[in-house]
Amino acid sequence: MVIETFKQGPGPVYERAADRGRMLPAGLEYVDSWVEQPDLGRCWQLMETEDPRLFDEWISAWADLADFEVVPVVGSADAAGRAAHQ
Repeated sequence: MVIETFKQGPGPVYERAADRGRMLPAGLEYVDSWVEQPDLGRCWQLMETEDPRLFDEWISAWADLADFEVVPVVGSADAAGRAAHQ
């Protein structure tokens, strides 16, 4: 899960996305996203990759417009299975 906090609001981010797309490196896949209401100041993006280093490449293309926090997550069923074995 990637949490983006927009530095200058959502406008510049959506403008760049419209012009250039998501600019994802091969191997980093966008799944879905949710944007904070009402000011649209933060976005949560669910993404998938086998190589977490790809986040650095992607973030560098957007770092002037947003601050990023990358949080590794698993689905609830997977977490429940792991918890049962602890």
